[in-house]
Amino acid sequence: MISLLSHSPEETLALGEQWGRAVQAGWIIGLTGDLGAGKTQFVKGIARGLGYLDRIHSPTFALVHEYIGGRLPLYHLDLYRLDTPAQVVGAGLEEYFYQDHGVTVVEWAERWMETPPAGQAQPSSILHPPSSPGTHYRRVRIETLNDHERRISYEDFGA
Repeated sequence: MISLLSHSPEETLALGEQWGRAVQAGWIIGLTGDLGAGKTQFVKGIARGLGYLDRIHSPTFALVHEYIGGRLPLYHLDLYRLDTPAQVVGAGLEEYFYQDHGVTVVEWAERWMETPPAGQAQPSSILHPPSSPGTHYRRVRIETLNDHERRISYEDFGA
């Protein structure tokens, strides 16, 4: 796992922008972190790196915002209002986890990949990080260290 330190919202935005310039079609970036950690700021940077100049809003109430017109389509999901992977499936969001033509960025990704309680079988409808050939999943954790500093740790899976 790789860890980076951000000392300001501007640095978080700049790191996201770097990633936005590097991402490829089919990538999924799953973000976790407390409220106010900088997840949406990071997504704004990714959008900027993809060439989006429009204002980026967290889709907390809409669940998803689609941005078309940059280098690649950007699908920004926010799972904060959903409690379980089954609710993610019920909301019809799973298509975004298996698309291969744009970039999907998921805030509160841990709600997508919930682990069932010990002794309980995992429902077949629960989503897993994609494992098909060519799929790239980046799991990102943003931790608040103090008012200005964030630790951004990530790990890549897949292609």
